[in-house]
Amino acid sequence: MARPSVQNKRSSQSLFTPIASKEADLKIVLLGESAVGKSSLVTRFASNAFDADKESTIGAAFIVKKYYVTDPETSEVKLINFQIWDTAGQERYQSLAPMYYRNASVAIIVFDLTDISSLKKAEFWIAELEAYNREEHKIQILLVGNKSDLSKNENDNQILETVERLEVPYFKTSAKEGTGVDELFKHIVDSIDESIFVKSRETLDLDQKSKKSSCC
Repeated sequence: MARPSVQNKRSSQSLFTPIASKEADLKIVLLGESAVGKSSLVTRFASNAFDADKESTIGAAFIVKKYYVTDPETSEVKLINFQIWDTAGQERYQSLAPMYYRNASVAIIVFDLTDISSLKKAEFWIAELEAYNREEHKIQILLVGNKSDLSKNENDNQILETVERLEVPYFKTSAKEGTGVDELFKHIVDSIDESIFVKSRETLDLDQKSKKSSCC
């Protein structure tokens, strides 16, 4: 069965907006040490931009990104409303994290490829989420090594050993250059359970207008 193709709205927004027959809300949370590039990853995905002077997040930031997917066999268009929580990495905000990852569908755990100590913090978050998964809601956990544009690969062996031990999907990205970011979110799109989609607001509005016009 063919996989749905992805229409990234940042590249087609100026041309037209597709009408989706179905839509789904997907909550995503980003966790990781401060300064590993979580906010830059979100900005690259949502706006296809990079700000080298971006300040560290305080508390958490919330971004909504509309993402259209077209089934190549049926041409059906679906809308995914990515609801992205970008959490602060500073230690003093750590106790707030459960408030943000509660009921999330996906957790993206980010570390800095040039700072191996940030991988230890990523391991901490993975362990916490796995404990949460045993008790509560099932969150898909993804590990992301960011700043591949700066990495000299000296930590690759240690990183790969850790990834094998943790048994989580792993992605290398560069928020600065955009490398690997689309692949990360396409993986999320491909893993979405069909059952979370409902009839889109756009389709419901069209149905309402059709009913009103037929009554006149």
